[in-house]
Amino acid sequence: MEQKTLNVNGMSCEHCVKAVNNALSAIASVADIVVSLKDKTASFKYDPAIAPIEAIVTAITEEGFEVTG
Repeated sequence: MEQKTLNVNGMSCEHCVKAVNNALSAIASVADIVVSLKDKTASFKYDPAIAPIEAIVTAITEEGFEVTG
């Protein structure tokens, strides 16, 4: 498992946090998710062999947020 923190732009409320958390939770191998509204980040552990980072970024952007980092 690898640790990753992504910057998530566009989050403005707890509903946004929940949307990002739910998107990440739906991906196999993604665990230990911490989404911070204050820092505008999503931190998690994942297995890149099961869930490539591109798929994770896509899941978040499909919720309407911009991902960097």
